[in-house]
Amino acid sequence: MINQDKEQLASELRGSLLRFTQFFYPLLTGREFIVSIPEGRESHFITVSRALTRAFDLTIPEQRLIINTPPGSGKSTMLVMWTAWSLAHYPDSRYLYISYSKVLAAKHTETIKRIIQLPHYGMLFDVKIRHDSKAREYFQTTSGGAVAAFGSGGAITGQDAGLPGLDRFSGAVIIDDAHKPDEVHSDTIRASVIDNYRETIQQRARGINVPSIFIGQRLHEDDLAAYLLESKDGHEWEKVIIKGIDDNGRSFYPSVYPAITLKVRQEKDPYVFSSQFQQDPIPAGGALFKPEWFLQLDDDPSMLATFITADTAETDKSYNDATVFSFWGIYEIEEFGQKTGQTAIHWIDCMEIRIEPKDLLGEFMSFYGECLRYSVKPQIAAIEKKSTGVTLSSALGSVRGLEIRDLKRTKASGSKTSRYLEMQPYISSKFVTINKYARHKDMCLNHMAKITANDTHRHDDIADTLYDAVKLVLIDKNLIYHTMEDTKKAATILKNQKSQLRARSMLYGGYQ
Repeated sequence: MINQDKEQLASELRGSLLRFTQFFYPLLTGREFIVSIPEGRESHFITVSRALTRAFDLTIPEQRLIINTPPGSGKSTMLVMWTAWSLAHYPDSRYLYISYSKVLAAKHTETIKRIIQLPHYGMLFDVKIRHDSKAREYFQTTSGGAVAAFGSGGAITGQDAGLPGLDRFSGAVIIDDAHKPDEVHSDTIRASVIDNYRETIQQRARGINVPSIFIGQRLHEDDLAAYLLESKDGHEWEKVIIKGIDDNGRSFYPSVYPAITLKVRQEKDPYVFSSQFQQDPIPAGGALFKPEWFLQLDDDPSMLATFITADTAETDKSYNDATVFSFWGIYEIEEFGQKTGQTAIHWIDCMEIRIEPKDLLGEFMSFYGECLRYSVKPQIAAIEKKSTGVTLSSALGSVRGLEIRDLKRTKASGSKTSRYLEMQPYISSKFVTINKYARHKDMCLNHMAKITANDTHRHDDIADTLYDAVKLVLIDKNLIYHTMEDTKKAATILKNQKSQLRARSMLYGGYQ
């Protein structure tokens, strides 16, 4: 009777990927696997399970399946469960598991290995890991099956997917998140992933009955998913596209992403939302910033501190490039006369000029002199550490009362598009303001309206000074802490001065 119950359970779990996941997920994690129940929509877990089951059954045309689904949807969980589930049917199956990095892929293959090593799995399906399979990124079953992890941009050697000459399932090529989000806007890195797929990955299936499965959110209009969706590899892919919000405004996963939360994201971070949640990247030439996102004020706010950002022309041969100086104020947002505790920055002034390097210092000092006439004097100038910027920083080192901050652009800081996308939510949330009567208003807002995601705009020098200000104050909060500390010190000094004056007034019968 016990054996009969075991066989019945094993048959039940083999018969349903979703039931298999609900059974083994708690054993693996200690948490229940809850299938979402969105109103008026099918659960994305059911949609994904059905598609993966069809891939296993070899009923998808050309054995190619692409699933685009938002981040945080449990897609990798479903995929590793599917791999363990299909091994429960055919333990000799062979898989390539590919992610944007081998480390991430190895994390997933290790999870598959842990599922197979669960006592219940071994008891129900009699599938065992070879005793000499110690590595996270590669393991074998005693039946000859294998699972190997690789990075989407690296070499794939010594391992194929599936077995040749079989009319049944025998493994798969799995691509789970081909691109790293903060690298996908690099044309070079993105192209290398696509080239690696075209030249290497798609050749790794050992037979016509070996499925290729791509799963992940869209990240760019020219990412690997676009390459496959448009059949640029010469094959027709079965498409499963899951949007975060449907045409009726309903969330795909309300228990994790309530519709109201998604709509706020859609408003505040439109490029990322359109790409990752709606699987529909905004066309590359589309503007990243809307003029109405820059709140226009009748009067300048009361500033806590002010500072300057500078973007200088690249080299001494590029005098036709623009040099831009922007002057900023930091203030606390007030609503209905009450302080909110939130910090914003105000674009007090901006100058765009085209000069030769020999004139750079003089032009900066002229701009700095204008800034010194403002009620709150600038204490810091942040300048990118590059070519003419290095020379300017060095020359300004002797200016008393002005601290020079060197800004460094590195590979880790991402591409220019990545940086602009990083600041987009702060702009759309109206944390950058400008005086509606300012002389530079139209110049700056028109410039920002032309900034695109694919770098097709002609100039971005003004946008670079804006990014540096947003990065310093709103993202990293490196500048506000420094300047607020100075402001508090100044307030204390002023208070002491006033106390001394009052004392002198009482002593001498009036101010001296």
